[in-house]
Amino acid sequence: MLNTSPALEFKSSTFFAPILILYTNDLTAIEQTLHEKINLAPEFFKDSPLIIDLRELNKQNLSLDFSQIIQLLRRASFFPVGIRGGNENQNQQARALFIPIDTVREQGSTLMIGAEATKQETAPQPATQPEIAAAKEPVRPVPIPPVSAAATLVTQPIRSGQRIYASGDLIILSQVSAGAEIMAEGNIHVYNTLRGRALAGVHGNTAARIFCFDLQAELISIAGDYKTSEDLNKQIYKNPVQIYLQNHALIIKEIA
Repeated sequence: MLNTSPALEFKSSTFFAPILILYTNDLTAIEQTLHEKINLAPEFFKDSPLIIDLRELNKQNLSLDFSQIIQLLRRASFFPVGIRGGNENQNQQARALFIPIDTVREQGSTLMIGAEATKQETAPQPATQPEIAAAKEPVRPVPIPPVSAAATLVTQPIRSGQRIYASGDLIILSQVSAGAEIMAEGNIHVYNTLRGRALAGVHGNTAARIFCFDLQAELISIAGDYKTSEDLNKQIYKNPVQIYLQNHALIIKEIA
């Protein structure tokens, strides 16, 4: 009897990796600062994939031995999986080390196709008299409601070592164990004990919030700003709280 099952298949997935932005080519300073960051949340950074952003470095015309920075990161238990903002020489070094080049997803880059591209390439036409008159009228902003992906509901406990990612809000009805990691592009709601690591607004949504009934987290983060368990006020520990971002500072308030 022939085996008709496929040998493999591809599935779309959302992959989250921290981005390391380099501002200096001083390897000693990079290594020292890196270890300081790791010591704040060792479990969060352990064996983590990493994308290296070289744009700030290249704005200063600073050279970099790419092989040395890769070795440094691997010694610190990181796994570099991409490079962005590199020049041609840096990209060649990355390819030689089998590090992919991330070009399309760089911030500020825009890819236009079809009608949008045609519209951009069309020469501007002189404005008509009605258009000129309309331009003098004050522009009244029209409120646009935010569009978010459907919420993800999880009813089972999140065990140590598990990772959950939601493209919208993430709602969890059971406990999140120590060593687990939950991530969402929107808000996170945990109607139980929150241990482990919780990262909301992972694509830069600074309006995202984290809600939980019992805060015992190893790390909490919103849009890249984070606090570890050592930074948490013991008065709000093990209490129902909401967490939000204000001027790049995480605010934690009890829910009455």
